[in-house]
Amino acid sequence: MQQLLDAKLPASAITVISNNPAAAGLEAARLRQIQTVVVDHRAYPDRATFDAALAEKIDACQPDLVALAGFMRILGDSFVNRYQHRLINIHPSLLPAFSGLNTHARALQEGVKIHGCTVHFVTSQLDHGPIIIQAAVPVLPEDTTETLAARVLQQEHLIYPQAVRWFLEDRVMLSDGCVNIRAAAIENHVLYSPRLDQ
Repeated sequence: MQQLLDAKLPASAITVISNNPAAAGLEAARLRQIQTVVVDHRAYPDRATFDAALAEKIDACQPDLVALAGFMRILGDSFVNRYQHRLINIHPSLLPAFSGLNTHARALQEGVKIHGCTVHFVTSQLDHGPIIIQAAVPVLPEDTTETLAARVLQQEHLIYPQAVRWFLEDRVMLSDGCVNIRAAAIENHVLYSPRLDQ
């Protein structure tokens, strides 16, 4: 979230909303003079009631985009559908591989050679939805969960602001469940890991 706040994105207004009154992101936003709102999920008897209260606060902001950043609660179908095609998330794997939790440990356990992160539109299916951008990193023989997570996090900090910028610049085109980015530079190369002998 802090990377998004510091990215100088072309947004006319930003509001940070958290379900946790003690979230560090709230203070980070306040230090940047950004409006904050808390909707504490513990004050609501069930997910549907919380989702409705959260949606009410979001709708009051009239957002063009809702970007989840460290929001670790599963949102109900009605909430997701309410913000269809303007609700995005970042996930620490190359989706559709390794949806859910413990992505880095699972990547190491499976012996994959390339891992990474994905920014995608949120759908009712957990950690699925049209992919906006991905970044890949090599998995090194000496990697631990912590070192791999750190390498992926560096890329998360790059691609999430980029995805938001593209969206706000109206360059994200969604058609038949796939995303294309207008005027995106595609470099003509292939990433091999391990590298092929020359």
